[in-house]
Amino acid sequence: MTHESKIKLAIAPIAWTNDDMPDLGKENTFEQCVSEMALAGYSGSEVGNKYPKDPAVLNKALKLRGLTICNAWFSSFLTTKPYEEVEAEFVKQCDFLYAVGARVIGAAEQGHSIQGMEKPIFDAKPVFTDEEWKRVCGGLNKLGQKAAEKGMKLVYHHHMGTGVQTAGEIDRLMENTDPALLGLLYDTGHLVFSGEDYMAVLNKYINRIAHVHLKDMRKPLREKAKQEKWSFLKSVREGVFTVPGCGDVDFIPVFEAFKKSGYRGWWVVEAEGDPARANPLEYAIKARSYIKKKTGL
Repeated sequence: MTHESKIKLAIAPIAWTNDDMPDLGKENTFEQCVSEMALAGYSGSEVGNKYPKDPAVLNKALKLRGLTICNAWFSSFLTTKPYEEVEAEFVKQCDFLYAVGARVIGAAEQGHSIQGMEKPIFDAKPVFTDEEWKRVCGGLNKLGQKAAEKGMKLVYHHHMGTGVQTAGEIDRLMENTDPALLGLLYDTGHLVFSGEDYMAVLNKYINRIAHVHLKDMRKPLREKAKQEKWSFLKSVREGVFTVPGCGDVDFIPVFEAFKKSGYRGWWVVEAEGDPARANPLEYAIKARSYIKKKTGL
């Protein structure tokens, strides 16, 4: 099974240093992070808080290591802020990403999100009202148009602790947005954590998936998180996520489905955790070896 040049492989900096919990990996520098990404055999990266904000400085550092930026997280607040305010921030993010070579921008609605709070991730999950759904879907269509004008693709990142987490919520989002303006960022780890059928979501929306996060999960820790009412942050600290090949998610059908579909774009290894417990370089190499072994990529 080979993918030739259709699929490019990146890794997220969140394994080295965590933007939501800055104490995790605070000792790891930007230079160490991107150098180890290159050393482990990746060609792309997403953007972390320690990355230079000047595109010229970032591009130089990446070029030295043969890396490129493929995407960055964008927090939308379409349910809680005026649309114009969200759009202004979105356009700034698009301009930055375009300047550093990315053609995809991943958004996640953060209005009412509990992912950064010490609240039980399952029990306190927000649920949008009908009016809020209209604001999210309408707003994302408009942001998607802005991205398209820049030659970029907006993708939506379903995420634990937010109003678009479950398969049903992904359905509602996809049904009420324009496929030409909004794609899906498919994340294995968040679907499995939520308790969804990750292959059913993949097969249903394979033609709208324009960016992929390959995130593995340790199911015993998921059960513990549910039973002991852990927050998302505690779940991450305890190691609920890991890289592909080191957890309980079966990635073989995922790889096969993307091969069959002719997917073109990025696969991003992403596994936030405590770098003191899971050495980022070691796990980056593990994931790279696993993906090469299973796909030839």
